[in-house]
Amino acid sequence: MAEVYTELDLKGLRRLFPERAVKAELEDDLFLARMNCTEETELTDHPLRVDAYLVILCYGGRIEIEINRHVHVLDACSMLIYTPHNVVRMRKVVSEPGKHVRFAVAAIATDLLTGSRMNFNRIYQESLRFMENPAIMLRDDEMDVCRRYFELVVNVSRRTLPDIRESVIMLIASSFFWAGSLWQDRVTEARRHARGSFRAREVFEDFLRLAQDYHMTERSLGFYADKLYMSPKYLSKMVKTVSGRSAHEWIDALVVGEAQNMLRYSDLPVKEIVTRLNFPNQTTFYRFFKIQTGQTPTEYRKG
Repeated sequence: MAEVYTELDLKGLRRLFPERAVKAELEDDLFLARMNCTEETELTDHPLRVDAYLVILCYGGRIEIEINRHVHVLDACSMLIYTPHNVVRMRKVVSEPGKHVRFAVAAIATDLLTGSRMNFNRIYQESLRFMENPAIMLRDDEMDVCRRYFELVVNVSRRTLPDIRESVIMLIASSFFWAGSLWQDRVTEARRHARGSFRAREVFEDFLRLAQDYHMTERSLGFYADKLYMSPKYLSKMVKTVSGRSAHEWIDALVVGEAQNMLRYSDLPVKEIVTRLNFPNQTTFYRFFKIQTGQTPTEYRKG
């Protein structure tokens, strides 16, 4: 039986952590929490899909978080940004004897960052491609700024002054842009050390952006090559040069990832998954899934 993920907005997130949530005026748009845990502390390990952007700051100890089945580790003085609609679960916290795991969580409604010039979703996908662990380590001065931002947002959001909502929105947006800038800096540095020419990396990034948008309906290399105004052979060469994987392998990985999320975290029947992923029939889908994972969809769902 699949373990179905729970869809949450910020109110739902607050209900999940009522004792740790910081009371704020903008409860529909903002969630703030200070966490002080030991390995015995009960934190939900249920899979969640949150309609919000989250910044997680680890002050001390270690946190293991799973996003779309990939485990990310946050050590002391590190940060992770979660982007909306991914499936996330808290695996565990690890503390030294007699010490606590200390971290802070700031979440902002998606519509407050809609249209911003910083594309957090793209940065997250690039961090997965170019970094071993997208949870970035921060220098002491960077962590100090993050900590000050968090406490400032907490203090201002508790006020009941006229027009306080606009003040808090601008402040929280500023803090997320600061966090995003740090994240983008680390991704840029990792990309700089990636193999391939600038042009090859540019083609690869354009291809990945398109594949993120269209992989559920388009799996033909020719489709992506046409979108990028180049031949399938040239596109394949550029992708392979940068990533070591073929374009088809990247598309297949995105498709199987969607399938795994639906099988593991939803109760959708396989027939519906086949339709959503644009396979012609269940036989083709079963064959594809078995080749990619070594299991049939039924075996994976039961596992």
